[in-house]
Amino acid sequence: MAATTEEHVERVREIVASVPPGRVVTYGDIAAAAGLSSPRTVGWILRTDSADLPWHRVVPANGRPAAHLATRQLAELQGEGVSIRDGRVDLRTARFDLG
Repeated sequence: MAATTEEHVERVREIVASVPPGRVVTYGDIAAAAGLSSPRTVGWILRTDSADLPWHRVVPANGRPAAHLATRQLAELQGEGVSIRDGRVDLRTARFDLG
């Protein structure tokens, strides 16, 4: 994997900040839009630099948040009107098109 540059970090931050309330994107969506080789890089960036971002609008491709974040993340998303079914975000209705 190529080194993550400050430009990558800023691009990820811009993308996450652009996701409107009530919508979500996946780590893979962001990686593709930012020109990163792996969704894991997006996760690393958000773990280290997301305090001022709507991090809760970024979910795994299966729509199920990580166990340690699930309660808080799903509550935030439900509060914005995102459809949740069986602990999973309904990506068909909530996914935001970054294209």
